Amino acid sequence: MAPIYQLAREHQTARPGATLRPRLIDMVSYREASVDDDAARALLAEYFSSRAESFPATMGQYRATFPAAGDFGPPRGVFLIVEGEDLAGEPADVGCGGTRLLDHSAGVTRFEVKHLWLQPHVRGRGLGRQLLEELEVRARAFGASEVVLDTNEAQQAASGLYRSSGYVEIPPYNGNANATHWFAKNLTTELE
Repeated sequence: MAPIYQLAREHQTARPGATLRPRLIDMVSYREASVDDDAARALLAEYFSSRAESFPATMGQYRATFPAAGDFGPPRGVFLIVEGEDLAGEPADVGCGGTRLLDHSAGVTRFEVKHLWLQPHVRGRGLGRQLLEELEVRARAFGASEVVLDTNEAQQAASGLYRSSGYVEIPPYNGNANATHWFAKNLTTELE
């Protein structure tokens, strides 16, 4: 897949008079998959392994929990596989992420983003932001008015991505022992 130049996002967020430089990003596509699919299981295993390696020793051992297929299938959610290129430039699955319905109460339909991960060789190219935005679009299509997620303090790049994507820190919404930070984004204010 050939790289492309993308300016649309920068134009939306740039301050008036700012000089914009094209940012080289890779073209990727997304494939919906069951979390029980072999490719999804392989990517999730890589994700859990990488999380365990970087997990703070002061928090004990990382607890990997493979997601339930029913949580990530329509109409409750979706799991996406990121299709890109391997190190040799051949087509390959290079990442994953999902969104699932958590609850609907007091007029708020809350979805959660889970397992957003990219292989190391494709990081730093804007693909994580693209995947996060795609998951938000999918959650909104399912009726989400809010998206939440959690992360660990060791995942500083992830926290930076979430903050720069409009997420704000919130009190813990779950009992995830692996998490130290919880975030939310109101999807309805983006439409105004």
